[in-house]
Amino acid sequence: MTTLSFKHLTVSSLLCCLVCISFTACNKLDIFEKNIAVPNYKWAYSQQPQIDFTISDTAALYKVFVVLRHTDAYRYNNIWLNIGTRFPGDSSFKYQRFDLKLGNDASGWEGTGMDDIWEVRKLITAGPVKFKQPGNYSFTIAQTMRENPLANIMSVGVRVERVK
Repeated sequence: MTTLSFKHLTVSSLLCCLVCISFTACNKLDIFEKNIAVPNYKWAYSQQPQIDFTISDTAALYKVFVVLRHTDAYRYNNIWLNIGTRFPGDSSFKYQRFDLKLGNDASGWEGTGMDDIWEVRKLITAGPVKFKQPGNYSFTIAQTMRENPLANIMSVGVRVERVK
């Protein structure tokens, strides 16, 4: 008798878990992320990936991040980037320089790491922002360090999250 009720409890628990998973799987993620691989982990000045995405909800607030993946052998504690933004209807980019801190000698790398690979997401806006017009937006990202090509950078990208 106890075996039957244990089996019944196990089957009921399994069904409950499957139902919960199916409901959470239907939730819409309000995130856009695209990362571009850097060939041979050597990011040259001439490589300026362009990332395009579409905004339809102009009432929502968004957080905009740059996503950078590097190896443990990266030689610096920071990276200088020149990030261009093109708004819907514009023909040219508006550029802004960023000095992104990646780590320090005392506490090591920021972000998440696995083995010798590190990924960091850095907010590139002062806080949540509204995109004033719907349409296609574009970002370009260029490294402006003194080293060309910049070694041990694996990928670079943009992440746009809707604030809930």
